[in-house]
Amino acid sequence: MVNFKNLFHYISYLQYPCMLASLWFIIQPYMLLAEHKELFLDSLLSNANITLMLMGVGVSFSSLQDTSKTQNKLSLRIYQNPRKSKLFLILVIVLIFIFLIAGLIGFFSSSESAISELSIGSIVLAIGMMGMLKAVVEMAEHHKIE
Repeated sequence: MVNFKNLFHYISYLQYPCMLASLWFIIQPYMLLAEHKELFLDSLLSNANITLMLMGVGVSFSSLQDTSKTQNKLSLRIYQNPRKSKLFLILVIVLIFIFLIAGLIGFFSSSESAISELSIGSIVLAIGMMGMLKAVVEMAEHHKIE
């Protein structure tokens, strides 16, 4: 029988290629800057959209990891302290709302296609972070020391 918990844990490692690809797309316009300065801004906005979308997908994959374990000692120290984990949860919630509200405002108020595309990337990142929020809550509950 397939252990689905381990399967999802292994699928969560797809977050790393997504994050590396997003890093590539945000660096790429700077590599072309010397050759095509006139295309830099258009390329930067287009690639920033792709970057945000890949980051959203990567963060979504990271939420599939095993929440009974932490990846490093810093995370463990944060989750063990109820005050720090609450502060971290608030920070994640604030970031989600910033990306979501900025994305929705940009999408519905902008007639420019580049801004509209960038807004979609921001919305995708916010949705991916919502899955991460669930994982953070589970990790905080699992690792807290009272």
